Amino acid sequence: MKKSILSILAIAALTFTSCSDDDSNGGGSIKDGIISSDADVVAGDLHGTVEGNITLTKGTDYLLTGALLVKDGYTLTIEAGTTVKVDAGRTDTYVAIEQGAKIMAVGTAAEPILFTSNSATPAAGDWGGIVIAGKTQTNKGDSVQSEVAGLNYGESAAEAVSDDNSGRLSYVIAEYTGAKINGDAEFNGFSFYTVGSGTTLDHLVVKYGFDDGVEFFGGTVDLNGILCVNIADDMFDFTGGFTGTITNAFGVREADFDTASKDPRGIEGDSNESDENATPRSTPTFEGVTIINFNTTTELKAGAEIRRGTEATINNIAFIATTGAQFGNLIDTDDSSGNGSVTLTNAYKMGTVGDNNVGGTITGDVTEDTTIFNEATGVVKAGIGADFSIFSWSGYTIPTVAIN
Repeated sequence: MKKSILSILAIAALTFTSCSDDDSNGGGSIKDGIISSDADVVAGDLHGTVEGNITLTKGTDYLLTGALLVKDGYTLTIEAGTTVKVDAGRTDTYVAIEQGAKIMAVGTAAEPILFTSNSATPAAGDWGGIVIAGKTQTNKGDSVQSEVAGLNYGESAAEAVSDDNSGRLSYVIAEYTGAKINGDAEFNGFSFYTVGSGTTLDHLVVKYGFDDGVEFFGGTVDLNGILCVNIADDMFDFTGGFTGTITNAFGVREADFDTASKDPRGIEGDSNESDENATPRSTPTFEGVTIINFNTTTELKAGAEIRRGTEATINNIAFIATTGAQFGNLIDTDDSSGNGSVTLTNAYKMGTVGDNNVGGTITGDVTEDTTIFNEATGVVKAGIGADFSIFSWSGYTIPTVAIN
């Protein structure tokens, strides 16, 4: 009998110890914050360090309550049609994929993957965003720590893997992103740190972002299809030696979205602020871009600001400001930390979109065309800028402007 009592006490003590070590903020099964298998995933309290291959499944009610960090060697898979709600009002809610890890978030047009705020009154900046680090080069150093999430990124020229594979993001929507940590650190909707060309990025949407919609920090990865709606800072951003190609980039600031940084832009492109000749140099290519401002109280500082040693190529771009809205500058290549250069083909403008501010070189003309956007129907002329039809799966429609 004593032996039985002692056994029961021992089991009780072990159970108590396990609960004390639990790091799930409210009664889950994550021991010490480690997720090593699907059995460790607590749907209503999703957070922790992933040290196993795990899958988030369609039809499960997930609530992201902290950082979900996928460690080197492991894969986070997210099924098509999955929704992840995020505990709003925190700076530690984000998904991070470190060097050597992968994310396979492969939605479809019929069943996209959605990350969104759980707030009854959601707003830009309710949570962080999705952060991925790869093994290509950056001109910021051989091993650098990311602005957010504390990931190491970048490799030396000898160790860099230009076709590094961090997985796939396809048909993914991220809403209410951009939590601000401090004056120097804010999340973007999607942040790609030296991500390699073996990674697949396509059909992405960012809506209501408090910082940038998407930003590349070095890297060789390409992106096909990015829609940014109501972004407080820059819609499309890159720095640190980014050399990939962005195809079909469509950005919109709606009339009632007044949240803004001091200098929101359509495109912001840097190479290196401290050394404009640092290598690898940012030499991105854009194929099909549309930037629209409907907001009459918040101007875009520039349609495209290409600076600090960047050499960009932009093919087929439309800059559009509707009645009363405006841009400060059209294309700006002048910067005290180094000028930039851009080569344009098939560039168009409509509305009050400012003039070029030339410090570096701007090769190619921008044609004024008052017919490229139909304000009554919300339709951009076919063949001009990004192909908006590829975003039909998202359910988003371009606003119209009442014509008196």
